Amino acid sequence: MVTNVQEAIDWIHSKLKFGVKPGIDRMNYILDRLGNPHQKSKYVHIAGTNGKGSTLTFLNEIVQSANYSVGTFTSPYIEYFNERISVNGRMISDDELVTLVNIVAPIVDEMKHAELGEATEFEIITAMMFYFFAELNPVDLVIVETGLGGLYDSTNVIKPIISIITNIGFDHTDILGDTIEEICRQKAGIIKNEVPVVTAVENQEALNVIEKQATLTLSSLYTLHKRVTVACKSGNL
Repeated sequence: MVTNVQEAIDWIHSKLKFGVKPGIDRMNYILDRLGNPHQKSKYVHIAGTNGKGSTLTFLNEIVQSANYSVGTFTSPYIEYFNERISVNGRMISDDELVTLVNIVAPIVDEMKHAELGEATEFEIITAMMFYFFAELNPVDLVIVETGLGGLYDSTNVIKPIISIITNIGFDHTDILGDTIEEICRQKAGIIKNEVPVVTAVENQEALNVIEKQATLTLSSLYTLHKRVTVACKSGNL
């Protein structure tokens, strides 16, 4: 049992950065033991190479301005670890972080001896986030940013109300693939059956992958400059 925030953060950082086996089986195991908190909130899911953080920030402000409560999950943090989980722009408190670690830690510890193997750092943080917004601080909407890729990302256990894919470039090629198509195939893995997807992808090779996945999942696709336009208003803000 951890008693302060530094112990909590140290415990999280002591875990594996990446799992030996890719996939979401470990994530599903943790969530099942927690009562499947990821099924209790409404989500927007964001993947991409560039622009995930900006898109999340814009959406956060838009939804709050409409008087809805918003939770956000970002990766990585800028100054404080607690920034990764926020409510209406306020990062969770040290006490909340300690509480979450003490809830998740027993499940994570028992996984060391299970066939699935030990949970990774990102899986642990993601599980904490789902539990926080489901049980400790429910909100109207949770905006979730993927950590790495999309298809096998720990966040890819949700069925959001909308999926967003920002621009695609070469990132984590050792894990996601060394071509734009391979990388985009991983990012497009967040597209769920009959869930609308919005994209600002400009590269035609990447866009082809997204269009194909949207067709396979019967998902409405909204592409910038095709079905989505942006209007800029001049004048003083």
